Amino acid sequence: MIETSFMGLFALPAGLGLIGFVEPCSIGSSLVFVKYLEDKSAAAKLAETTLFAFTRAVFIGLLGVLAVVIGSLFLDLQWGAWLFLGALYVALGLLLATGRARPLMVSLGPSLKRLSGRSGSAGLGLLFGLNIPACAAPLLFALLAGAAASGGPTAISGFVALAVFGLFLSLPLVALVLIPAARGLLDRFAALSGRYPVFAGLVLVALGAWSIGFALFADIDPGAAAAP
Repeated sequence: MIETSFMGLFALPAGLGLIGFVEPCSIGSSLVFVKYLEDKSAAAKLAETTLFAFTRAVFIGLLGVLAVVIGSLFLDLQWGAWLFLGALYVALGLLLATGRARPLMVSLGPSLKRLSGRSGSAGLGLLFGLNIPACAAPLLFALLAGAAASGGPTAISGFVALAVFGLFLSLPLVALVLIPAARGLLDRFAALSGRYPVFAGLVLVALGAWSIGFALFADIDPGAAAAP
């Protein structure tokens, strides 16, 4: 179970969050958000990336509370999120790879414009907060196992552990924006889908397929976490 200590509530979730940043199921989120930042000023990128990270952290923290409250039913929600976002990545990737993304963006232009800026960053933080990487399994198992045991993690500890995890899951993006040299790399990376749409589309398709496959075939047994 999650210990109410610095290690259990902060150090372990922070380390897992940094690992989660490079997992396939979260790389897709980063690719979409980096593309969203394209052509924005440095100040706007910093403000919106910080808001994205904060919103995502709070939302994932609330999912930690939900895991404590509803127990193993939370896994059904997470499987659904992996399937939904995986399908979203595949759809976006196919549109990019086949050159059909521009008409879609034109038809949705007014709606996307209303969601641009900080409201759009917060919205993406909420959406991608649903995509908890597989490396968070130890935290989720601890929450699910402890929820049914006396003296298990409380809603507060569930929120803190998952919020810290969510914050560090997005923190590398903030660092990329803060460091000038890395920000240049970020700009070139954001332009990738425009210059090489087929390559960028295939990457998103592969990441989406991985996410769907993980949701369908991953062996996640919360009962194993409760075993001594």
